[in-house]
Amino acid sequence: MRICTAASMRAILAAVLVALPAAVFAAGGSSQDKAVLAARDAFVSGDGFKLAGYVGKVRGHALDAYVAFWRLRLRLEEAAPGEMRNFLGRNEGTVLAEQLRREWLRVLGKNGQWDLFREEYPLLVKADPDVACYALQERWRRQDVSVFAEVRSFWKAPRALPAGCAPVVEAMLQSWDLTPRDLRDRFRLLVQANLMAEARRIAERLPADQAPSAIQIDNADGAPARFLERSAADPKTAAGRELWIVALTSLVRSDLQRAVSCWDGRLRERFPLEDQQYVWAMLATHAACRHLPEALDWFGKAGEMPLSDEQLAWRARIALRQENWSEVKSAIERMSPSERHEPVWIYWLGRSLCALGAQEDGRTLLGRIAGEHHFYGRLAAEELEMPLEIPPKAAPPTRKEIAEVAARAGMQRSLALYRLGLRTEAVAEWLWTVRTMDDRALLAAAELAKRNGIWDRAINTADRTVAEHDFTIRYPVPYSKVLSKQARVRKLDEPLLFGLVRQESRFIADARSSAGAVGLMQLLPSTARLVAKKIGMKGFHPSRLGRPEVNAALGAFYLRQVLDEFGGNAALAAAAYNGGPGRARRWCDAKPLEGAIYVETIPFAETRQYVKKVMTNAVYYAALSGGEQRSLKSRLGTIGGVTAMKNGADE
Repeated sequence: MRICTAASMRAILAAVLVALPAAVFAAGGSSQDKAVLAARDAFVSGDGFKLAGYVGKVRGHALDAYVAFWRLRLRLEEAAPGEMRNFLGRNEGTVLAEQLRREWLRVLGKNGQWDLFREEYPLLVKADPDVACYALQERWRRQDVSVFAEVRSFWKAPRALPAGCAPVVEAMLQSWDLTPRDLRDRFRLLVQANLMAEARRIAERLPADQAPSAIQIDNADGAPARFLERSAADPKTAAGRELWIVALTSLVRSDLQRAVSCWDGRLRERFPLEDQQYVWAMLATHAACRHLPEALDWFGKAGEMPLSDEQLAWRARIALRQENWSEVKSAIERMSPSERHEPVWIYWLGRSLCALGAQEDGRTLLGRIAGEHHFYGRLAAEELEMPLEIPPKAAPPTRKEIAEVAARAGMQRSLALYRLGLRTEAVAEWLWTVRTMDDRALLAAAELAKRNGIWDRAINTADRTVAEHDFTIRYPVPYSKVLSKQARVRKLDEPLLFGLVRQESRFIADARSSAGAVGLMQLLPSTARLVAKKIGMKGFHPSRLGRPEVNAALGAFYLRQVLDEFGGNAALAAAAYNGGPGRARRWCDAKPLEGAIYVETIPFAETRQYVKKVMTNAVYYAALSGGEQRSLKSRLGTIGGVTAMKNGADE
């Protein structure tokens, strides 16, 4: 009689998983599966007693460790160190161990259990800001003052300070490693980020003659126009100036022109030069986001004061819209080294150098990214007249390679989680399992995901390869009959349609966004209902949006609608699809804009990245299909001035 070891059982399961088609894999519902799902429900509701009752029912299941993990998560405060370490030891190297250790370290830091913290922290692969701050506090308690420099990165971030850093910050204030000037700078940073509760706490630490009261801050922030018109706060005092700046910062969000009118009069003259420059930089950044041409002049009034990377990015963007290449170059060269070396700024610095006559230097910069397969990599290659070349397809992963990947315990847990519909946990397991894979293993994992219909993991895993590639998995064509049919019916460019779906849902038919968008083309039920009425779809109900043929029919019609509204320009249509037609129209300029400049100056970061990816996807889908290959630049086209845009209301 043959005895099956755990390893042999994993190998058998891996072979079965490799062979199973997606439809079979999606099926299931054993009593143990149901117990796992019930245990998770008990965890979510915080019912530890009920959760404990499922431990025996899931023993031997691929996800039994999750039930133990959920039990400990509910008992972090009272669980004994031995119990925690027992779980961590049995599950070392797994994503569950990483997550539990991170949560435990947060509790250990909060409770001041520094000996345990010191022993466990080095075993964590990646710390979040909370845990990292507790680690800095632990070092500081051992008289390591070098942590002061590291704490400054948290101090200068526009977010609430993690609790673990608070005692270190207090020590820095006591030792004058943080000065009143540092407090004032953080106060302004938080006000700009609209984190007013945190800003009020910082104001309390300012010297008495510089500190506005909490009530004054609330008045300036809550009713800024009234404050600016009626306030008796004296701009000659530090506290008074901060209140005026709070009011201006608040008003600029809703009424920029009124804020400028209040500022650029007698008020401005009552501020010292340094504060004037700060206010001009703040106003200029908001104006640049709104595409106001005077923003560039206002940035000039900020003088040589240090600007954040975000401010410099908008200085470069507004200069792009005016084709002021010397200003583009100047703004990029003032960015931090890490920001300056992002592909976006390598490209635009290269373009600016070429426009200013430094062709050799500009082309050298463009050449640094021209071989990369992203939006600015393609644009750089096209500037250098380099044709698009899809990397040679790697040898397909062998059955053995796929089986070896499928046999990994983390991969089995991920697949089991997908089968139970626990997508959040499944993605975390998958990402943890593939993070150290080489190219061959990544290709095998991508193929495994493809065979099981997990298209988002197939795409993202194939995207990770460095030297060996398979672009047919990076740019797959699931639901091709459904999508191709709708492309023909609505006279859509098929690569654009596939590129949009790839970005919207990664071809996950039942995908749901936090905003409530559903399905392949991520339609809001309200939008879908209107479109269904327009095309005469019988018996429509939002519950049908998870059906690919329904979703594609509605989404393709809507895409055609926005394309027609914007003269067939795909970049504008993509911006409208994501951000709404009204916004896409407002982002146009009075004069025609180069398509890439329009895209880079979209105010919403999410929509800006979305349009870049959709348009790049379309280029690669066209190349892989063997159809008409248009350059990315030609696909972006020229964005007509606002007078050329068809009139219409916001979506």
